[in-house]
Amino acid sequence: MCGRFALRSSPEEIRRLFGYGEQPNFPPRYNIAPTQAVPVIFAEHGVRRFRLMRWGLIPSWVKDPKQFSLLINARLESVNEKPSFRGAMKYRRCIVPADGFYEWRREGKDKRPYFVRERNEKTFAFAALWETWTRDGGEIDTVAIVTTSANGTLAPIHDRMPVMVPPELFDAWLDCDRVDARQAAALVGRAPNDVFDAYEISARVNSVKNDSPDNLAPAA
Repeated sequence: MCGRFALRSSPEEIRRLFGYGEQPNFPPRYNIAPTQAVPVIFAEHGVRRFRLMRWGLIPSWVKDPKQFSLLINARLESVNEKPSFRGAMKYRRCIVPADGFYEWRREGKDKRPYFVRERNEKTFAFAALWETWTRDGGEIDTVAIVTTSANGTLAPIHDRMPVMVPPELFDAWLDCDRVDARQAAALVGRAPNDVFDAYEISARVNSVKNDSPDNLAPAA
C-alpha cells in the first residue's frame, strides 16, 4: 500500500518535470498523509493541468462520506472491476509527484518504518485516479494512489507498493480519450528491482505532526 510519502522538490522543478501551465507555490513536505491536500497532474483537452486534491477518493455516487471508507489506494489488479474506481480509471487518470514514500515492516507486534526512494534520488510519479464529489452545491476533488504487488526490493518490507508511471508513459496514462482503461492498466505495473532502494528510519514518521527532513535520517 502507500500511506505516507514525501515531496521535497521545488514547485519550479516539479512544474518543469511534469509540464503543466499553472504556477503553484507549495512548501516541501516530508510526511504527506491521507485526507491532506496533495499535488495532482491530469490532462484536460490534451493539456496537462495541476490541482491540489484531497487524498482519499470519494466516488461520485456516495451520499455521505462520513459513512464511507477512506479510499487512499486502488489495487491495479481490480481497478477496472471495482465500482469505486472503474469510472475514474476510464475517465479521470492522473499522476501524483513524489520524491519517496514510507512503508512499515512488521516484526511481531512492532512495525519498523522505512523510506523508499529512487536510487538516483529523482522525483517520480505515482499512478493515481481522481473524482469530484458534489453535494449541496459544494465540490471536493479527491484522489487515490494505484498500488500493485511489491517487487523484489520492497517485498521483504511490505507486500504492496505504489504503481509508478515513467516519464515516457505520462501522455498515454493521462490520455483518457484515446487510451482506454484496460490499455492503460496494461501499460503500468511494478517497478523493476533496480529502481528503488529502502532504508530504515526512526519512528518520527509515525506521527503526522512530524513533517521535517529529520524524518528521512537513517535509524540509529
